[in-house]
Amino acid sequence: MSDKINLKDMTLKEMEAFFETIGEKKFRARQVYKWLYRGVCSFDEMTDISKELREKLQNYTVIENLRLIEVQTSKTDGTKKYLFGLKDGNSIESVFMKYKHGNSVCISSQAGCRMGCKFCASTIGGLCRNLTPGEILDQIVFIEKNTGEKVSNIVVMGTGEPFDNYENLSKFIHLANSKEGLNMGMRSITVSTCGIVPKIADFAKDFPQVNLAVSLHASNDKIRNGTMPINHKYNIETLLKACRDYVKETGRRITFEYALVSGVNDQPMHAEELAARLRGLLCHVNLIPLNNVTESDLKGASRSQAEEFKRRLEKLGITTTVRRELGSDIDAACGQLRLKEYENLEN
Repeated sequence: MSDKINLKDMTLKEMEAFFETIGEKKFRARQVYKWLYRGVCSFDEMTDISKELREKLQNYTVIENLRLIEVQTSKTDGTKKYLFGLKDGNSIESVFMKYKHGNSVCISSQAGCRMGCKFCASTIGGLCRNLTPGEILDQIVFIEKNTGEKVSNIVVMGTGEPFDNYENLSKFIHLANSKEGLNMGMRSITVSTCGIVPKIADFAKDFPQVNLAVSLHASNDKIRNGTMPINHKYNIETLLKACRDYVKETGRRITFEYALVSGVNDQPMHAEELAARLRGLLCHVNLIPLNNVTESDLKGASRSQAEEFKRRLEKLGITTTVRRELGSDIDAACGQLRLKEYENLEN
């Protein structure tokens, strides 16, 4: 059958209902569901499932699995950068990071991206397609099986704009939160957006406990217009109003991501301008020393410049951190591994 159902895209309730339609008891669905979250790649690995049921499942369903194309491991801190192949030939990236408070994964929500941010390699080549809920989830399942370690925090900040794939993102969050699945607490999940304003309001209502990060990267519209095309539709004033509404709705603090680009947004006047815009908003700023992307003429500010920018913001009353540099000896910037694969296919 060409229209087989991918079991990894189903919630437990959906799977139970499906099992009843094929003449099986609901508890069988729960057995299969648990196997999927252990990272099995075939029905034959489900040892407590009868041969008859396995054959039936093979007729109606499929277990779609990510294909590992490449993994890079940092010699300095153990960060792992994964390049995964999808069934249609597209590819995505994920990153496994070790912190004192636990392991985090940064995962992708789309194959490619149509947002066009100039400092991001993910957008080169445009958007290929949205990932299904199961494809988003499978990045975590694969990494846990590959590393033998439990993931305690999920960041949807890899390839793609999550709010541009909102329906599948929403289902993924429910799958990750499921007690029968990853059993990941809502507060252990962070979703990053470049600023699709209407979806920020939806997100506040749908997932008030999930963390929100906003890629701001500029202190004024002139800079943001030049680096982030989304700003032409939703300018900074509109975006920050949505952020204030979000805080009022949820009571949760927002993280503003700010990639420091040398000579563009890293000067003292930019720190002062940014602080003035954010004052009074429950938030903190996460400064990112930008990874250089060969295809872009933008260059990242140094670590010392980032620390100086941080000091200025803190003096002006804005809680600020500088992102820890993990995987500096591998292709750590979003989209770099995928871009290499894309260029190899083009050549």
